[in-house]
Amino acid sequence: MLAAAITASTRNTVDCTDFLKVFEAQSFLILFESRIPTAPCYNWGGKNGFMRKRISVAAAIGLVTGVFCWFLLKHLHQNAGDFRWAIHLAQRLVAHQNPYDTPLEQYPLPAAFVALPFLRMPPEIAAGWFYGISSFFLALGLTRDHYRRLLVFFAYPYWAGLLVAQWSAIITASAFFPLFLPTTMMKPQVGLPVFLTRLSRRGLLACVFVAGLSLAVLPQWPWLWLGQTHYYEHFIPLLVFPGPLLLLALLRYRERDAWLLLLSAIMPQRWFFDSLTLWLIPKSRREIVFPACFSWGAGILRWFHQPANFTEVGRASVIFFYLPMLIVLLLRNRSTSEPVAEPQ
Repeated sequence: MLAAAITASTRNTVDCTDFLKVFEAQSFLILFESRIPTAPCYNWGGKNGFMRKRISVAAAIGLVTGVFCWFLLKHLHQNAGDFRWAIHLAQRLVAHQNPYDTPLEQYPLPAAFVALPFLRMPPEIAAGWFYGISSFFLALGLTRDHYRRLLVFFAYPYWAGLLVAQWSAIITASAFFPLFLPTTMMKPQVGLPVFLTRLSRRGLLACVFVAGLSLAVLPQWPWLWLGQTHYYEHFIPLLVFPGPLLLLALLRYRERDAWLLLLSAIMPQRWFFDSLTLWLIPKSRREIVFPACFSWGAGILRWFHQPANFTEVGRASVIFFYLPMLIVLLLRNRSTSEPVAEPQ
């Protein structure tokens, strides 16, 4: 019995010793951790703060450009600029009349859906709202990763579009927001390259929905619209010298931006604002600044020399917009290029 008692006493002593060791270790860890400066939990709040800043910057850009667009249209007596034809479609649609009652109406019927909320506004204010909202979403998309892509707003095609409240800004913005992809249907000769290179499941479903809705409203509109296309005066960049040089983009055929450039080059276009979608190609500051600055050559040429025909417009577009983008594409490091197929 004495031996058993001694054994039990020894076991209790060992247990107490182990407990003290564990206690001392935990106390040391608590004291050590209390001395280490810990970083505050800014992850979630940081994301919200970055998003709020993006929205604020985009809203400021949208407000300024929208007001400036309204001012120019009002001052130059341009009515709603090019947006007037979307308003015309919406007005005829509401009145149950033929929306293609004039050869000047060359927009697909879905453009009327965008103009419906603006019907009660004066034309210049409606156009200012439209271009301001387009600029807001374009800025919001461009700042998804960083703010340097806002330099796109210094490109001449953006300001050429602002002068007449064009669709190019919202079509460019649709590259960042799949649910806006149906805007590529409003001006397909500009939007189709964006549609094909930025296609996603949600974007495709949105386009199918808008197309189905337009057919439900006016089933015969595609035939009415196609009957207007022969009135569309245009140029095709690839066919205007030195446009054939753009085929060099095939050297980067694995890249999505190369196909955006080539598809845009084979589309019929009319004026300088139709090339704004090309500014989806440059990504870095250097890639954006070079073609943006060079693009103003078209504006300077336009100021001192009114193009006599659309071939001259096309040649200026190729020289000042397309060829600089080709240079950006060919000089880009292949490791930073985007592949043709991007996971959605």
